[in-house]
Amino acid sequence: MADQPMTTFEIHSEARGPHWVAWLTQPGQPGPYRSVLHVGASKEEAEARARRWAATLQGQTDRSSRAS
Repeated sequence: MADQPMTTFEIHSEARGPHWVAWLTQPGQPGPYRSVLHVGASKEEAEARARRWAATLQGQTDRSSRAS
């Protein structure tokens, strides 16, 4: 099986009420990836949570391509 390309994500964020939300999108795709929003008390916290999730998702892609 050919190697699968690593998925890249863009991080978006906005203030919503008293907190911030961040989400991942794949380039060219509308809306949050898998409809997941990451909530934080600040923009930095919400985006850090989104970055950690993106790293987890990319690790899963790496493991599945190595297993083949």
